[in-house]
Amino acid sequence: MSFSNISFVLHRPQLSENIGACARAIKNFNFKKLIIVNPKPIFPNDKILATSVGAKQIIRNSKVYEDLESVVNKFDYLIATTSRFRNKNLKHIRLNDLNKIDFNKKIGFIFGSEASGLSNYEISYANCSMQIPTNPKFKSLNLSHSVIIIAQVVASLIKLKKSKYSKSKKIKSASKKDIFSLVNFCINNLEARDFFNQIGIAILSLNRLNVFFDFFWPF
Repeated sequence: MSFSNISFVLHRPQLSENIGACARAIKNFNFKKLIIVNPKPIFPNDKILATSVGAKQIIRNSKVYEDLESVVNKFDYLIATTSRFRNKNLKHIRLNDLNKIDFNKKIGFIFGSEASGLSNYEISYANCSMQIPTNPKFKSLNLSHSVIIIAQVVASLIKLKKSKYSKSKKIKSASKKDIFSLVNFCINNLEARDFFNQIGIAILSLNRLNVFFDFFWPF
C-alpha cells in the first residue's frame, strides 16, 4: 500500500491559482501525482508555480492530457467528486466509504472545473461518484479545498491500514493461578473497605468469587 498509487485529476481547471493550491494541498499529505486534463490557462505558468509554494516539483512532474479518455485506462478505480447527487446508473459513495477502497490498486480522484464541476458524461468514466458532506444550503467548495479534504482522509486511511499491531514478546496469557490471586487480592481489599456490606452483603457474600471470576475471566 503506497501513497504513490493515488492520483488527483483536475479536469478542465480554470484558474492558475487553484491548480497551484491543489499541488500544495496534495503535498501536505505526502501525495505526489497531479494530473491536469485540458486546463484553461497555459500550463505551467508563473502564477501556478507561485501559488504552489513548496510544491513546485509536483507541478513540474504533472502530466497534462487533452481529454479524460486518455486518462481513465491508467487506473484500476476512478472516483468522481460531485457536489450533487446524479440520477445515473452509477454507484454513489460517501466520504467515510473510502475506508472500503483497496489502496493497493491505482486509484484516481477526478475533480471538475470550478464553474460547473463534472458533467454526467464525464462522471460516466468513473467507477463511482462521491460527495463531500457540506452545508446542504451551500454545497460549493473551492477546488483546492475539495482536494485537500480528500487528501487528508485518504492519507489517514493509508497510514491506518499500514500500521500493524505487534504484540510484545514480554506479554503472556495469565495462568489460572494468577487469575485467582488477582481475584482474591481484589476481594480482600474490597472487604477491608466494607464494599460488600454497602451493596448487599446477603447476595454478594455467597457469590462474590463467581462475580469477580466472571469479570476477570469471562470465557
